[in-house]
Amino acid sequence: MAWVAFGLSLAILLLLARWSLWGAMMVGALILGGLTLPVGEVGIAFASVWVSPSVLLLALAMTLIPLIGGALVASKRMDRLLAGMPGGRRTAYALGPAILGMLPMPGGALLSAPLVERAGGAPPDVRAAANVWFRHTLHSIYPLSPALITGAALAGLDVWGVIPYQLPAVLVLVALGYAAFLRRVSGPVELDGPRSRRNVVVPLGILLAAPVLDLVLKRVAPIPVPELATVLGVTASLILATVGTVSWSDLVAIVRRERPWRFGLIVIGVFTYLAVFQRSGLPARIAGLALPPAALCVGAGWLLGFATGRQQAALSIVIPIYTGAQGAMAPWAFAVTYFASYLGYLLSPLHPCLTVSAEHAGVPLRAAWQRLIGPSLVALLITVGASLIVL
Repeated sequence: MAWVAFGLSLAILLLLARWSLWGAMMVGALILGGLTLPVGEVGIAFASVWVSPSVLLLALAMTLIPLIGGALVASKRMDRLLAGMPGGRRTAYALGPAILGMLPMPGGALLSAPLVERAGGAPPDVRAAANVWFRHTLHSIYPLSPALITGAALAGLDVWGVIPYQLPAVLVLVALGYAAFLRRVSGPVELDGPRSRRNVVVPLGILLAAPVLDLVLKRVAPIPVPELATVLGVTASLILATVGTVSWSDLVAIVRRERPWRFGLIVIGVFTYLAVFQRSGLPARIAGLALPPAALCVGAGWLLGFATGRQQAALSIVIPIYTGAQGAMAPWAFAVTYFASYLGYLLSPLHPCLTVSAEHAGVPLRAAWQRLIGPSLVALLITVGASLIVL
């Protein structure tokens, strides 16, 4: 029944997401919880999210982030950023999300979404999918990636030591991203005014202020709730984006156009579904499956990444099971496990970058998902082949 409930809840979630993504998350959580948990336990799961300072602060940050992009567009700074980037639309689609993704921050996909949208040249579902795909392409070799740090520590490996083994995954992602998304766009970004690379400094600095401050505060300041650092970083970026360039009437117009509260509601919906999933018994069922190494690392890794929308959660289950049964985890085995869990996380409806990118582009979650599933499936098949060789 637990597996049936999980499949049914995801099917209903994807069906209803075309009308209201956060509402679909809530309905999906109710279906999953109603079929797997007592009524009182479902209420506890919901309440644990709705009174959580971490979730509420993250929802606030996600509500503020779209205003940064709106302010940069209104002040023409987004145009200056695009004008200062080398190349045309293809560069904007790949380089913009990749740069902003190098400093991981909850909701960071909303910082690069306006840049990709302003570049134009592709349908909204392609823009949403490209924003998600290229934002995470370099995470496999980024030494400050939380998932990479956590996974390497669990496997007893050095972060810098595993990076060379992660490079093939990055090459696969770049190649598939080009084939699936970049070849669909071409030509220069259509902008008014002169092009100058010096103009990239201020708008890029505004965009990077949020993740940089978020990272610094989390590392050096005694902040009781980490998401408070995210709110402070986003607020600093928003102030820099608006002071002296955007009037109050402009800001009101941006709020009306962006409807930023929907992104905060999506965060609450995502964590509500995740809270019910964690209580449903499904994580223990997945962990308890007696699987050979390739099926554990690839199959369970992908499934847990997809089911939780959290790569770290998938790695924290799969790697201890592997090391307990097989002994030390070799770097190639780690690379396969990491990539499989990443591909599941990439497609998960609980992955905030996917859901907010679709919402920002104004397309159903299913539309963005369908654009991603092709290259993701090819990457998964490559991972399966690699696992049969190295495991």
